[in-house]
Amino acid sequence: MREISRYGSSMLSLSRYKHMNLKGDLFGGVTTAIISLPLALAFGVASGAGAEAGMWGAILVGLFAALFGGSTSLISEPTGPMTVIMTAVLTTMMAKYPESGLAMGFTVVMMAGAFQILLGTLKLGKYVTLMPYSVISGFMSGIGVILIILQLAPLLGHQAPAGGVTGTLGKLPELLWNLKFSELLLGSATLAILFYFPKKYRQYVPAQLVALVVVTLVSIIIFDIESIRRIGEIPSGLPSIVIPTFTADQFQSMVIDALVLGTLGCIDTLLTAVIGDSLTRTEHDSDKELRGQGIANMISGLFGALPGAGATMGTVVNIQVGARSPLAGIFRALILMAVVFVAGSLTEPIPLAVLAGIAVYVGINILDWSFIQRAHKLSISQMAIMYGVMLLTVFVDLIAAVGLGVFISNIMIIERLSRVQSEQVKAISDSDDDVPMTNTEQTLFEKANGQLLYFYLSGPMIFSVSKAIARQHRDISKYKAMVLDLSDVPMLDVTVSLALENAISDAIDANCTVFIYSPNKDTSDQLHRFQIKEKLGAEAFCDSRSDALERALEIIKTAK
Repeated sequence: MREISRYGSSMLSLSRYKHMNLKGDLFGGVTTAIISLPLALAFGVASGAGAEAGMWGAILVGLFAALFGGSTSLISEPTGPMTVIMTAVLTTMMAKYPESGLAMGFTVVMMAGAFQILLGTLKLGKYVTLMPYSVISGFMSGIGVILIILQLAPLLGHQAPAGGVTGTLGKLPELLWNLKFSELLLGSATLAILFYFPKKYRQYVPAQLVALVVVTLVSIIIFDIESIRRIGEIPSGLPSIVIPTFTADQFQSMVIDALVLGTLGCIDTLLTAVIGDSLTRTEHDSDKELRGQGIANMISGLFGALPGAGATMGTVVNIQVGARSPLAGIFRALILMAVVFVAGSLTEPIPLAVLAGIAVYVGINILDWSFIQRAHKLSISQMAIMYGVMLLTVFVDLIAAVGLGVFISNIMIIERLSRVQSEQVKAISDSDDDVPMTNTEQTLFEKANGQLLYFYLSGPMIFSVSKAIARQHRDISKYKAMVLDLSDVPMLDVTVSLALENAISDAIDANCTVFIYSPNKDTSDQLHRFQIKEKLGAEAFCDSRSDALERALEIIKTAK
């Protein structure tokens, strides 16, 4: 049996290769490697870990996510959002622990990977992206703003000041006063190429690579090599293994950082996987994808490389050029590895200002311009949530921003649902066209002469409806009988069940006989769990609405 299970698991992995197109996958690998190269260098430098950490992050995350993931064409690598969080982690750790801070930062990456594996193993992948769009838009835009602000100092020719966003903004007047025109010129030229590179050529060569090569050549020709801050040579050997390091007093904050990094990676990856599904008409395995991303990030952290996630631009380009299997991601990783081993020295003259320009461009593209431009027209409340989450992300904390945004959004949704659902709670003693009755049932109801309370509920009954139920049965003592019609209720939660139990208890205390029509099994089972049958007797449960009305009429006639 174990062998069958193992074979089934193997087949599940091989199923991702069933649409393999060797030419398309190879072309996809080459194209996405070209796109990844400047981004990996830019993110590595921006994080503070160095260009080699970005390159090896692109290689290791891309390779192992392709091998162990759950989608066919997803390209994984260090992304803008992940780099922003990683920058904050490394800055904090190295400030507090100068000697071991770097190792502690990469330990956080390993912990984040372990958290992703846990989410995938517990099959929680489908819940990761269940967030209001205004919250997702707000924190992604906030991350874009952070990335832009953190690159202002390198763009102006200086090292990034301590203190992250607030530190950079506080030092901005000084940075502007002492700016280096040569590096600002190179950064501005990079941005100009990225924004204005003709669309018709972008399908052949990525604008990022054109900007990297052209502006680097210009910097060599026009400026002295020593006068411009440059990357330097990337070591051509394998990266050193990082031994997991942590201290007892720092462990809790490291776990929190890992949860933030891991959660962001999950959201980034699964949203990109959905985009990939829409383009390939396939369906990814969310849980397997999270396990694959977790394995990739654990290995990346172990080798001192940046964490990564599914990259939207790389994935879309990969699919557009014909890739249809994980082979494209494997080819891409091998090509980047060859670049590191063979051509690592070519990175030496690349100006840091060029990489800052590329990072700023990524930050601008992370901003959700589509929603920002339309938010005020779509919903003022959702616009407020989006901007609130964005500001909290930039100036406070990602977890606080997302947590508060989700909480407020859910409260607003529940309030709106309760308004709608309260309208579906009707307690009537006279004819009402809104209640679904046949002519025969309507006739039976009218014969009660106002002494029958017909209690009708429809739709899923959640806790917010309990007050409406309490209001509707307040005058129960005026009636001889009550019919509780739950025929259109697919679900009762505990709070509503308690409210109905109270309504039934009030009816019993007022000598009002209760009959229940509940054909839905789930709803009936919930009532039985609250021992309603024991309180009323089995005869209180009727087989049809007309049966309930007829029994109620008999009680009313007997009472007379």
